[in-house]
Amino acid sequence: MSDILLVHGSGYGGWCWDATIRALAAHGARARALDLPGRIFTPGLSLADHAAAILQEIRAPVTLVGHSAGGFSIAAAAEAAPPGLIERLIFLCAYAPRDGASVASMRRAQARQPLRPAIRLAPDRLSYSFDPDLAGEALFHDCPPEVRAAALARMGAEPVGPQEERIRLSARYHALPKHYIRCLEDRAIPPETQEAMTADWPEGSVSTLPAGHSPFLSCPEALAKRLISVAANPLSCRPTPG
Repeated sequence: MSDILLVHGSGYGGWCWDATIRALAAHGARARALDLPGRIFTPGLSLADHAAAILQEIRAPVTLVGHSAGGFSIAAAAEAAPPGLIERLIFLCAYAPRDGASVASMRRAQARQPLRPAIRLAPDRLSYSFDPDLAGEALFHDCPPEVRAAALARMGAEPVGPQEERIRLSARYHALPKHYIRCLEDRAIPPETQEAMTADWPEGSVSTLPAGHSPFLSCPEALAKRLISVAANPLSCRPTPG
């Protein structure tokens, strides 16, 4: 099985995958995570910067996993990658992009937006962060109290630019094998939104996990087993319509 490269979502960093990386290693799987650009705010960032940061981490064919807004980051990397460098994409309760969409446009289109009250836009409107008093229940409701507290303390600001950018997707992206893990107790991206995003995905390419929005913290062992199972089974990952 190829190495697994783990890509975080908004406000998180590579740190959020630590427990899952340990669980994967215990099962003999090699995995690592990265910090996307913007953990220290830099103006003018784009999805191309996300893609470049991801591709810089890849030395041999990998399974690329994207969480939440990281779904757009891994899609951008897939568009920019040389053939054969990315073996498959796994979306974990993530925004699975459509051509011409942005993270922000998909979020605004949700019938329910449970995370919206927790979003705090910076005065310059170039970044946003999550109110820890409100985000805990949305992002970490099923995590042990000490894990939730530690995660909230490490959450940071997220640049707005890449999330307002509309992605362009070609046959290169659509042809890559993909799998989507829907989290059935998600309070940030509602389960019905995840279901709608994958309604036309091929049979076998979508699975479910009884978890909230941060399964890498609430159930790292179960997540590790699922990632290994998906990556090892060619029938679990299929090209998607485009």
